[in-house]
Amino acid sequence: MTGIRRMDHFTVVTDRLEETQVFYERLGLSVGARPDFGIAGLWLYIDGHPVLHVVEVEQMPLSRRGALDHMAFYGGDIAATLELLKRDRIAYRLLRLPRPWSTWQVFFLDPNGAEVEIDFDAAQSVPPHLKDGSTST
Repeated sequence: MTGIRRMDHFTVVTDRLEETQVFYERLGLSVGARPDFGIAGLWLYIDGHPVLHVVEVEQMPLSRRGALDHMAFYGGDIAATLELLKRDRIAYRLLRLPRPWSTWQVFFLDPNGAEVEIDFDAAQSVPPHLKDGSTST
């Protein structure tokens, strides 16, 4: 088969490597093997595949490369994820796709300002106290 078969990975640059690692590990990714590129960084895995590459820089670049709007993942438990975001005071937007999909979508920023989306099965329910993603609670 020619052409695109699946998403391989996203790359995020950071001047906060440890904070970025902790952030994504809390969301369910795990650090795994990474080639020695001669620069600091890490690869974060889902099901044995490195889906997020993180490259450490001394200072964030003033001009950003590319036009990537956000990265999206598929999640397991929406209530547990929203509880985690609330507890860690991470503001989020909770949306629901129109019918017939009705998929739940949660959007928030990682420590580097990259937008993350996690989609959840439409059959899940969201407790009322988690529908507001503000950090003032």
